[in-house]
Amino acid sequence: MAVPEVTAIIPVFNDRVSLEAAIPRSIEILSRIAGDYEILIAEDGSNDGSIECARHWEEKDHHVCLLHRDHRQGRGKALNRAINEAKGTIVCYYDVDLATDMQHLPELIDAIREGADIATGSRLLPRSDSVRTERREIASRGYNFLVRAILGSRIFDHQCGFKAFRKSRILPILPFIRSSHWFWDTELLVRSQRRGYSVTEFPVRWRAGRGTTVRLRDIFEMGSSILRLWWQIHVAKD
Repeated sequence: MAVPEVTAIIPVFNDRVSLEAAIPRSIEILSRIAGDYEILIAEDGSNDGSIECARHWEEKDHHVCLLHRDHRQGRGKALNRAINEAKGTIVCYYDVDLATDMQHLPELIDAIREGADIATGSRLLPRSDSVRTERREIASRGYNFLVRAILGSRIFDHQCGFKAFRKSRILPILPFIRSSHWFWDTELLVRSQRRGYSVTEFPVRWRAGRGTTVRLRDIFEMGSSILRLWWQIHVAKD
């Protein structure tokens, strides 16, 4: 297998049904837009058959590789490991439920080819096509407003699970990221912008996946994570 240009990472925790659809869809699109590629399944301690599904595809197609963990350590740690092990010069990841329409994958990859350090899909730009509950919409807009106001980010949607990086630029950031789960995306974007990295944000078509809800505890954790990162950056000088 030649050295791939693109590594696509699919983080997975107990989502076999979505993974069964995500792998062949990824192969279909990547085979058209990348000279060579690999797909890393960043599996994080699943027990629902996700491991067996990934292994089936790993045996069936040499582009697919399973990165398995016996115990769950968090989405952020799974992504850190996968990015470090990626062979591609361009690394992207997207949610296993394909909530972001995969028609945008060429645009995501091309943004890095054209010189951006980071590219990210956005559900909150004027031309975005996003469908979710009113409660989730309010929570998302409020969260992103706070990130912009408190942490000085210029991005409108930090949590869209549809991002790509130039690997050589992202590797120096990873050791500083402390979040092991959902806040990983925001922390990566904030720290990268503080280093002067170029970030391309573009509108996407997005539909909420199965079982995605917002709880009061989630809102509290959002605020706490933002304040914690502010402290790390401005007081601890991390």
